[in-house]
Amino acid sequence: MRIDKFLWSIRFYKTRTVSTDEIKKNRVSIGGQVVKSSKEVKEGDVIQIKKNQIDYKIKVLQIPKSRLGAKLVPLHIKDVTDKEQYELLKLRRMSQDYYRNKGEGRPTKKDRRDMDDFTENDVAADFTDWDDFFGESGSDDENDD
Repeated sequence: MRIDKFLWSIRFYKTRTVSTDEIKKNRVSIGGQVVKSSKEVKEGDVIQIKKNQIDYKIKVLQIPKSRLGAKLVPLHIKDVTDKEQYELLKLRRMSQDYYRNKGEGRPTKKDRRDMDDFTENDVAADFTDWDDFFGESGSDDENDD
């Protein structure tokens, strides 16, 4: 089976076109050598794939006849990716979610108001006498004597 069709059939890529494009961008290799879309996959091959800034490694156990259901994929491939790669992926995802949870979308009106209140300096601009602003009126009493 061709490598592009294989990666599509084991559900590594959503479409065969995406699979072919990734192979053309030299993100897929077998045995350390970059391959073309027409490369035949055999049982026992170790495929290295760069996806989402992670280097995945999968070992081919069986060649499927057609596209598989998600539950049948482990019968045909074995994931031999380093654990360090998955830890990097987890760290990247955590760093992106520091403010909002995934799927929350744009800031709400309340969020915008809170941000505006935080960034506004109108209160400080109204005061010309900083001692009054900070509540230190003791200096005025000394001048009255």
